[in-house]
Amino acid sequence: MSNIISFKNINRLAIPAIIAGIAEPLLSITDTAIVGNIPQYGTESLAAVGIVGSFLSALIWILGQTRSAISAIISQYLGAGKIEEVKTLPAQAIFFNILLSIFVLVSTIFFVEDIFRLYNASGKILEYCVIYYDIRVWGFPLTLFTFAVFGIFRGLQNTFWPMIVALIGAVTNIVLDFILVYGIDTIIDPMGIQGAAWASLLSQMLMAIIVFFLLVTKTNVTLRLRFPINKELGRLITMSLNLFVRSIALNTALYFAASNATSYGDEYIAAYTIAMNIWMFTAFFIDGYGGAGNILGGRLLGSQQYKLLWQLAKRVSLYGIGVSLILAVFGFIFYAPIGKIFTSEVVVLDTFYSIFFIVLLVQPINGLAFVLDGIFKGLGEMKYLRNVLLGATFLGFIPSLYICNYFDLKLYGIWISFMVWALFRGIALLIKFRKKFLPLITG
Repeated sequence: MSNIISFKNINRLAIPAIIAGIAEPLLSITDTAIVGNIPQYGTESLAAVGIVGSFLSALIWILGQTRSAISAIISQYLGAGKIEEVKTLPAQAIFFNILLSIFVLVSTIFFVEDIFRLYNASGKILEYCVIYYDIRVWGFPLTLFTFAVFGIFRGLQNTFWPMIVALIGAVTNIVLDFILVYGIDTIIDPMGIQGAAWASLLSQMLMAIIVFFLLVTKTNVTLRLRFPINKELGRLITMSLNLFVRSIALNTALYFAASNATSYGDEYIAAYTIAMNIWMFTAFFIDGYGGAGNILGGRLLGSQQYKLLWQLAKRVSLYGIGVSLILAVFGFIFYAPIGKIFTSEVVVLDTFYSIFFIVLLVQPINGLAFVLDGIFKGLGEMKYLRNVLLGATFLGFIPSLYICNYFDLKLYGIWISFMVWALFRGIALLIKFRKKFLPLITG
């Protein structure tokens, strides 16, 4: 049984999870880098992509929590040897999730300008926000479907197929970005920011089709809606609702950050967009070990192997912190070239370089917080995760941001506040894990 938490087995799950996890931020990073280098209105286009990306990420994270809930329940039943008891759950959960996503999509498309004015967008930036959003939004239900199926695969201890799908989606998006944004002489006219939106949408469509095919052909899971309602659907919805509230808290922090950055000026929101895309990329990179902790933690909890669960938490936390340190060192070594990937605007680059070091310094804190977050999801501790994010946002991030704004720290203040936010999360999760599981081992 100890082989379950071996270095080989953890990385067998973590490495594909890392590659799969960075698919969504990689799509945004590709759009950011390519759009930021458009010859005309590059800064405005970059700012629009950042604002829309923040809003769409909010929607995806808020409604995509079914993935974690499905993964946790399936992992626990797999560990307990009762997987047949939840075979009707995935189809019911996905059906519920897609209906909810369509409702949210329809309810937002009539208020697009009003939504982005809340982010302090105006003029050319607001115009580009609307253009970009009107296309990309239709990939929203497709992404939620893909994420939910990823959760099923994770629950079955399989991160390989999500990795393959993510790679195909990322490569497709990069190729289409170059073709559609810049065009091909005498064949395709340059589409600018619209091309970036179409590239993302077509990539999301392809990923949804492939993941559906793999689920049908590579697993025994059926997407045929069957009744009666599975006994675990209520728990899944409760877990999802707790994560729903948690994601609202998370995205409240992101909203305050993006809206404040926009209010400082065009170069600030453009620089913030670059920094946030790098932050998201590294977060999902680190979260691969959180995914391994999620998958294996749920299984060990289901089989009541508490000692192994404790050892698992220590190992994946160390691995996550180690990876985060490597990412930080890489960022410091390639400090200047990284910024130039995204834009050639000197004022934007100077603004970005002035705060990028904070993004790098916070990486080890993220390593602990994100890995423990993944473990807690696998354990089904969604209520506590909800409370931690509420505290981190409303007692940590927002007060810190207002204090920093009082001293006119601008982007420095935003990233200092994110550091406080990450510290709050990591410490709270560490205390809770020790308090709950240490007595089960020593008692």
